[in-house]
This record gives sequence, structure tokens and C-alpha cells, in this order.
Amino acid sequence: MYESWYARLVSPDGSLALWIRYTIDKLPNQEATGTIWFTLFDGEAERPLARRLVGQPASAPVNTWARIGESTIGPAGLHGECFEAAWQLRFEPRAPVLFHLPRPRFYELPLPKTKPISPVPFGDFSGSVNFGERQISVEGWHGMIGHNWGSEHAERWIWLHGSDFDEDPEAWLDIVMGRIRVAGRLLPWVANGAISTGGEIRRIGGMFASGVNVKETPLRLEAGLPVAGKSYLELEVDSPPNLTVGWQYGDPADPEAEAHEVANCSAAQMKATLTMPGHNAVTNLGTLRGAVYELGMTETDHGIPISDGIPPGHGPGSAVSK
Repeated sequence: MYESWYARLVSPDGSLALWIRYTIDKLPNQEATGTIWFTLFDGEAERPLARRLVGQPASAPVNTWARIGESTIGPAGLHGECFEAAWQLRFEPRAPVLFHLPRPRFYELPLPKTKPISPVPFGDFSGSVNFGERQISVEGWHGMIGHNWGSEHAERWIWLHGSDFDEDPEAWLDIVMGRIRVAGRLLPWVANGAISTGGEIRRIGGMFASGVNVKETPLRLEAGLPVAGKSYLELEVDSPPNLTVGWQYGDPADPEAEAHEVANCSAAQMKATLTMPGHNAVTNLGTLRGAVYELGMTETDHGIPISDGIPPGHGPGSAVSK
């Protein structure tokens, strides 16, 4: 199995964004090990600054969600180190916990094999981040804290998050989509999540919801998703190449299996149109750098450079993490 906790946050002007992930991997009859992931997305840089530190001791102390090496994440915040990156961050939730799956019993069923929750789907972040000699003050940044766990990745998945919309600074959306393979057949996309606009949270999709339309590439997404109350959400998301990082994710159930390749942009552009029943009941939202678009896939000809997360001078990359 694997279990991940992750934070994503973006500066008020959208020039910088961060994605930090704590992952615990557990194979049968072996001790759990942990991986720390850190990516700084800088609109002025040629590529994201991506680091990954694998094979660390992993545990879950009292009042802490995860501890990997000396890095921790929990209700009081997150701190850690990953090669030359270091961070001390606090967060204040501005939205209730989001359970992506529509009913508690779905978290106990065999499918889906990855279970998502966002303890903080939208919040305020403060603190500091260092990358080598570069010091970044984090004040007034918006972001989220996510959590997932499971025994197997979907054949194909998408994670979307949006905030800092020009039309409604308090709006946010958090969506997970997946396609699984059953008996050799790749099933259609399933979407689960929520959108908050005008102070109201509306559930998106569902395990058996119809009307999910997805057209995806590593750098662009066009999607139409059903929303509770007979509403419909249309999305266009674009990931600039210089703000998109490639990773490999191993298979939790089979370390020898071919890894998924993942394109993650935590500073993406998003346009969203929410159409609700009623005369002229349309909400338009747009953000230039306030979105996340992550695509997990099995193909390797996508053109996104894959990072090993190892800085120069630290030797070759080690085992692929989940």
C-alpha cells in the first residue's frame, strides 16, 4: 500500500507555486519507507526546480499525519528538507474537509483502489521556504492539503485544483478523476470532487454519474462534468511547458511493474464555466496561475522531461517511489 499527504500553494501574484508531498510505501513483510517530493514552480525559470528524496524512515507519531526522516506534516503545519530545499509552513483552513467519494461506505469498498480526501481543500498559508541561498517568504498564499492512500494506481488519472479566481477570490474547486481497467477493459472516466462559488459548495460527479466528458493531453485539458442540482461544469486548463514537471510513480502492488509517468503543473491556467438551472444562471471563473493539473498515464511518448529529483553531484537516482 501507499499513503500520501501533499500541499500545494501559490503566491498572490501567481509568479511562484509549490508542491510538496510526503509518501509512505509499505510492501508485504517489509518496513515502511518514505519519500519526500518538493517542486518550486517559477514563471521566470526554464524548468521547475524538482527534488525527490527516497528511502527515508517513515512513521506517524501522535498529532502528526506523517513523519519521513526529519520532515513532518500534520494539523499544526509542515516542515522539512529535501536536498537543498527546506520549508516551515503553517496553514489556516478556509473550507471544511472534502471527502471526494460521495458516501462513507465507498471508502471501505475494494474500488476505487485509491481513496482521496482533502483535509484542507482551500486555506491560507504562511511561513518560509528556502532553496539553496534563495529565501522565499510565504504570506497570504492560498493553497490546499490533500491526502490519498491505496493499493493500486488507476490506469489513468487526473487531479485538478483551482483557486485565486479573478471573479471570485473565495471560490475553489478540487476534483479527482480516474479510469480503471477491469477484465482487460478500460472503463470510462469517473469524476469526484466539489466546487465552491458564492459561498456554496456543490458536489461534482459521483461514482455512477453520467455526462463526464474528458479530452486530455499532458499540457491541456478540456472537460465537462456534472454538478449536483442539475448543473454542469465546463473546464479548460493549460499547463505551460516551463511550469510542468514529469515524475515516475511506481505500482504499489508490484514494484517490478512498469511505472506510471505523471505530468504535474501546479501553476496552470484555468477557465471554468458553471451552468445552473434558471435564467442566465452562469458563473464564469478564470485564473492565470492558480490551478493544478496533474495527469497520470502509462504512455512514455508524451514529451514531458522526467525528473529523477536528484541534484547534480548527488549520484544517480534510486528506487522509483509511489
